[in-house]
Amino acid sequence: MRQRPPLTPLVGALPSTVPFVGPEAQERDRGRPFRARIGANESSFGPSPKVIARMAGIAGDMWMYCDPDNHDLKVAVAAHLGVKAENVVVGEGIDGLLSLVARMYVAPGDAVVTSLGAYPTFNFHVAGVGGRLVTVPYKNDHEDLGGLLDAVVKEKAPLVYLSNPDNPMGSWWDAAEIIRFIEALPETTMLVLDEAYGELGPASALPPIDVSRPNVVRMRTFSKAYGLAGIRCGYAVAEAQVISDFEKIRNHYGVSRMAQIAGVEALADQAWLESVVGRVEAGRRRISEIAEANGLKPLPSATNFVTIDCGSDGAFAMKVLQALLSRDVFIRKPMAPGLDHCIRVSVGLDRELDIFAEELPGALAAARGN
Repeated sequence: MRQRPPLTPLVGALPSTVPFVGPEAQERDRGRPFRARIGANESSFGPSPKVIARMAGIAGDMWMYCDPDNHDLKVAVAAHLGVKAENVVVGEGIDGLLSLVARMYVAPGDAVVTSLGAYPTFNFHVAGVGGRLVTVPYKNDHEDLGGLLDAVVKEKAPLVYLSNPDNPMGSWWDAAEIIRFIEALPETTMLVLDEAYGELGPASALPPIDVSRPNVVRMRTFSKAYGLAGIRCGYAVAEAQVISDFEKIRNHYGVSRMAQIAGVEALADQAWLESVVGRVEAGRRRISEIAEANGLKPLPSATNFVTIDCGSDGAFAMKVLQALLSRDVFIRKPMAPGLDHCIRVSVGLDRELDIFAEELPGALAAARGN
């Protein structure tokens, strides 16, 4: 038997897993496509028509490498947020930026605090650098700010993750509560404030941008409200030295020319963004009405999905999910204890929500054994 080059002890000890099994993989396994793709929190409404036209117009330029400085997009983001370009770093979606921040602040064995059941890709990156995950259960379907703070202090954690609005529950904290949390954090603890859904929730959920604090990194994306999940582009906003530290390790050619130009164009069309926010609000109402018509409890949401309490335990919610998948309706569900009695349904096109409405009663009956 041939020998093989050894992995590092850290990588060799990691399981061969991915945070999410994509709908494409599920379709390959099933041998047929989904009729309703309402599980990945994408925007079925797509990007602005102006963005699409711009992308089509520059397709012939893709023989060139991207600008490794991401200059135009950084300048556009800075102008949009009222900060300087030195306060912005661009990455391959928030996922790519989370990988960097884990490398920047977590040494092997360090404690990293997050909520039990929060965004699993963050956990994936923490494991990849040898961090020790410390999780805090949700409280009343919200991330427990007091519990997170207690864990940070107890563990002397160099890094803590918080999403607002939250995935997978769709809940949110008002800005005043987030500010209190930030002010109570040890100065030596970096907060990753994931605002992927920030454009979709109430304005009261977003604190004013403050780039004077060296222990807060705020992350946003073009994947949700802007409808550009497929181009993998996001950005982080922070104090200038923190951004300079990102430059030490980021993939300078990681964000394509197409993604950079699309991001600039997307920011320029705020009228389209406003129209999408309105359609998402209508979609949340529709999903809630469908849930209530079937005796289920939709949770309040500030995102582009609605989390639905199935009224039983995690095993029952899993049966509901599997029954919907078998009916060609792609959804997802929280998996952590305390959250797993729910399913999560993304806002989709009217025809997709029509299919969900048609199939949910049968899925519930199948889950109940009727």
